[in-house]
Amino acid sequence: MDEQKKYQLIDGKSIAAQIKKELADEVTEIKKAGGKIPHLAAILVGHDGGSETYVASKMKNCEEIGFKSTLIRYETDVREDELLRRIDELNRDADVDGFLVQLPLPAHIPEQKVIEAIDYRKDVDGFHPVNVGRMSLGLPCFKSATPAGILELLKRYHIETRGKHCVVLGRSNIVGKPMAMLMMQKGYPGDCTVTVCHSRSANLKEMCLSADIIIVALGVPEFLKAGMVKEGAVVIDVGTTRLPSSVTKSGYKLTGDVCFNEVAPKCSYITPVPGGVGPMTVISLMRNTLLAGKKEIFP
Repeated sequence: MDEQKKYQLIDGKSIAAQIKKELADEVTEIKKAGGKIPHLAAILVGHDGGSETYVASKMKNCEEIGFKSTLIRYETDVREDELLRRIDELNRDADVDGFLVQLPLPAHIPEQKVIEAIDYRKDVDGFHPVNVGRMSLGLPCFKSATPAGILELLKRYHIETRGKHCVVLGRSNIVGKPMAMLMMQKGYPGDCTVTVCHSRSANLKEMCLSADIIIVALGVPEFLKAGMVKEGAVVIDVGTTRLPSSVTKSGYKLTGDVCFNEVAPKCSYITPVPGGVGPMTVISLMRNTLLAGKKEIFP
């Protein structure tokens, strides 16, 4: 019997570190030339554990790359008009190149209204309808950070995408939909035949078994099992659910949407959780911030 083929782990942490160095080198050159240092602002509402962690990571990366950063905090009971007023201030602040409002927001504040209030030229999260629309047409835009990070992983690992069948599990506005659009666009990484599956999809197992590339973004821990994956598939796990754990110092463990130990032996490439897609999301936001600072997307 042939020895089982070893899968290759896609190391998002090391790729993110490479990109961070590239960005830091570019900021050093901007400083030497007397140019404007990119400035990222972030609005954080409330004290959600996940949001606190993500924003702290974004601020730390800004510092390490050499960006200027500003964190604006509000309590959970902040009024919608106060938040919108602050967004308007940031839109008009010439020193702020890009900014984001960390999601999720408290229930009394409509997320879509907040997203649309952000000037699309400063929308480094890539959530504004103008950026989403431009992305769907293949025009220059700020791409949503997680899908952009996944494309970068595929590119840097030289994973073939042309003519491949890509199944995207999940149809969120932040990951699933933009991911599907980017994978079907002309060029590399892209040129895939894309199927989007979700909670209402019939024959989900059959769809997954026909996929060369599976991108799982459901938020359902260990949803993708070995019986849903064909030999040699590429599996990208976007899931990061915090599950209670008695063995970690923090008291929780980040768990992906893929049953890793089961699925990995069948794969040619697979991302781990943590250390796969997560670090790439933050670094893609940093790249968008640099593009915003240089006015490369929207002069």
